[in-house]
Amino acid sequence: MMTLLRWALNAGALMLLPEIVTSIHLNSFSAALIAAILIGLLNALIRPLLLFLTLPITILTLGLFILVINALLFWMASGLVAGFVVPDFWSAMAGAVVYSVLTWLVDLALGDKQAHMRRR
Repeated sequence: MMTLLRWALNAGALMLLPEIVTSIHLNSFSAALIAAILIGLLNALIRPLLLFLTLPITILTLGLFILVINALLFWMASGLVAGFVVPDFWSAMAGAVVYSVLTWLVDLALGDKQAHMRRR
């Protein structure tokens, strides 16, 4: 039950995104639900591999390259979900940062300290 609530709240956070980053467009709540689950899956399945493969550049940039990885995964999700449009890399960068903060607030509101620690 908690997973469904978190999924719905993350989709709600995604619905707020076009209000903050105006270049991002989201057509419907169903598109937000699909995008939220896809972003979660990409972060769980592909992100660890990308972090491992880009470890040298991540170390050289003192961890800032992780922001690029997050933006690319966010942009990838927009390419796979109809009704979720992120037009360019810089919009994806801004959207990924804002979405991370919003989902962190969702985790904080739900009292999930472990989810907060996994993001670090």
